[in-house]
Amino acid sequence: MALLQISEPGQAPDPHQRRLAIGIDLGTTHSLVAAMRHGVAECLPDAQGRTLLPSAVRYLSSAPGRQIGFDALAAQATDPLNTIVSVKRLMGRKREDVAMVSQLPYSVLDTPSMASVDTVAGVKTPVEVSAEILATLRYRAEDSFDDEVFGAVITVPAYFDDAQRQATKDAAKLAGLEVLRLINEPTAAAIAYGLDEGSEGVYAVFDLGGGTFDVSILRLSAGVFEVIATGGDSALGGDDYDRVLANAVLAQAGLGDLAQLDATDRATLLHAARACKQSLSDQASARLHAGLSAGTLNVDIDRAYFAQATAELTQRTIKVSKRALRDAGLGVDALQGVVMVGGSTRMPVVREAVAAWFGREPLTNLNPDEVVALGAARQAHVLAGNAGSEEMLLLDVTPLSLGLETMGGLVERIVPRNSTIPTARAQDFTTYKDGQTALALHVVQGERDLVQDCRSLARFELRGIPPMAAGAARIRVSFTVDADGLLQVSAKEQGTGVEAKIEVKPSYGLSDEQIATMLQEGFATAQADMAARALVEARVEADRMLLATQSALHADGDLLNDAQRADIDQAMVGLRALLEASSDAAQIDAATEDLAKRTEGFAAARMNKGIAQALAGQKLENI
Repeated sequence: MALLQISEPGQAPDPHQRRLAIGIDLGTTHSLVAAMRHGVAECLPDAQGRTLLPSAVRYLSSAPGRQIGFDALAAQATDPLNTIVSVKRLMGRKREDVAMVSQLPYSVLDTPSMASVDTVAGVKTPVEVSAEILATLRYRAEDSFDDEVFGAVITVPAYFDDAQRQATKDAAKLAGLEVLRLINEPTAAAIAYGLDEGSEGVYAVFDLGGGTFDVSILRLSAGVFEVIATGGDSALGGDDYDRVLANAVLAQAGLGDLAQLDATDRATLLHAARACKQSLSDQASARLHAGLSAGTLNVDIDRAYFAQATAELTQRTIKVSKRALRDAGLGVDALQGVVMVGGSTRMPVVREAVAAWFGREPLTNLNPDEVVALGAARQAHVLAGNAGSEEMLLLDVTPLSLGLETMGGLVERIVPRNSTIPTARAQDFTTYKDGQTALALHVVQGERDLVQDCRSLARFELRGIPPMAAGAARIRVSFTVDADGLLQVSAKEQGTGVEAKIEVKPSYGLSDEQIATMLQEGFATAQADMAARALVEARVEADRMLLATQSALHADGDLLNDAQRADIDQAMVGLRALLEASSDAAQIDAATEDLAKRTEGFAAARMNKGIAQALAGQKLENI
């Protein structure tokens, strides 16, 4: 049998057609674009041969309207209000969610969707600013290959939540890019190391960039990249080291802190602190020089001073690493290596801390600035279906648990944290009251047992449930997390097929404090949460028992004699009194069980009555 090559009308069939697919590392400080060329992933340079693009955009009041990258960064000290840097920290956030907003050199506004920046060219959202950077990288790729970009894999911090991921996809769309997939930055780095170095085994990927920190534990084997556990802090990066050093120098000079400086002085000092920090990566001491309006700062900084000033930040990275290993159920001895990713891992203080805690020298044989983009390029090449692309299976995970609010304000987890994605999980629920025709669903994210301690993601309703007895309806709620880590929730009544669904697109993301402490709170308060959950469950069960008993008495109370009725009434009164006065779950459970035992005879009498009614008028041979 002959096989035909099918092609679109007017197009010649080309089985060897290559689609230009790119990998983009959209970073806080710098961004890069990479692609496969002759079977090798490489970062693409600009016309001056520079692969790094500073993640900076300067807005102008006249043509050309904006400057991007190195040109924008050069103007940061002279035009700080219109030069936007570190915008990644604002993605998918409200103004009050960004802890360091008062120390930014530009003005951040609180707009309805997310924090925005006030510039001479008008109010700009982080999505718009990021789109300028992404578009510049897209043009660079198209110029390098003289071809249109088919699609892109864009990397995000592992701890980016739904809102931050969605904001990244929106920025790509605005830049004219088709997103093939969002992948976590540590996972992209593992792809680069796993394929370039032929590595196998369990590795920790320690990713400290300009504005975010992630650590992932991955198992690499025969082209399968499985993320076992992940952790991180979306408000920790090289920018924080700059600020801490700047504040330490200001305090030493008796000049207060960054928040007290005007925008120009703040930008000047932060630039000087960054230059000093970078110099300390290559030499034992460096001079911090900054010309401020109050006078010139000239301070000699050595590595010991820098290490002491930033010790708290470095320790935070180690705490997150410990938690990730604990989540993976592994000790440091189980690791084959520690991969260092992100420009901030060039700091000797960080490398020394990592080597000391993990008990081995970290792997630094790939450029930490480029490794994420290189891995993303490899994944893009595979997803574009290009001939000769490596067989690769990528198994990523969700960083935080997803669930629903149930009666009493409890959280029922549907997708546990560190679940492999893409994934689909479902669980059956039922109605609480007789005749209930609608069900309100509240989707939450977090590790605590009570809704009030977790983050609300979305709310929606399932309507049109046929009226039936409490507990008779069977409603299946399904959670689907796609390969980008974005969530869809649906609810379907199994008997009638009535269905409702929602694509979870929260308007802004987790606050810095929430995202850094959610897991810590989950561990620290586990015992208190268990007690609180037990009490709520006891109250819900007691309410359900009282409601069911009252309904039965209303319908068939005539089946009881006066003594039996008084006995049941007494138990109900006692249970109601406990619900009002007691916070002892065991005591409430015991009273609920007592009421259940006292109504056993009543329940049997009701069943006999129902059977008698069903058999009335029936002949034996018809049964």
